[in-house]
Amino acid sequence: MFCPFCSEQETKVIDSRLVAEGHQVRRRRECMVCHERFTTFESAELVMPRVIKRDGSREPFNEDKLRAGLQRALEKRPVSTERVEEVILSLKSELRATGEREVSSEFLGNLIMNALKELDKVAYVRFASVYRSFEDIREFGEEIARLGD
Repeated sequence: MFCPFCSEQETKVIDSRLVAEGHQVRRRRECMVCHERFTTFESAELVMPRVIKRDGSREPFNEDKLRAGLQRALEKRPVSTERVEEVILSLKSELRATGEREVSSEFLGNLIMNALKELDKVAYVRFASVYRSFEDIREFGEEIARLGD
């Protein structure tokens, strides 16, 4: 690990702790040359599947897009940020568990809708209305009626 102060490569770990519910390791380090101390965070880099869009194009999974879509659906709803982060972690785990290198955007959208249905029904309907491109109020009403089932 390079020292951010003097760029020396020799550093030693002073303290290590699990953070982010065990998903990261926080390490306090000390440079062996300039003796400055600094903190690093380590997390496993897990390969996420690529997403096949409706038009056939492929793009890397984008956690920021997922978070933005969830936040848009959950705007002004009584759902904590911690709960949203739990849902994101859960969705990412489900995607990795498929073992696939590529998943369709439809598959991903259905995973998100299922998570939102459990989290907040209003957010679910908001997301579904955009995702499924409801054309009129009748389709909206049918989706709400299905929630009661």
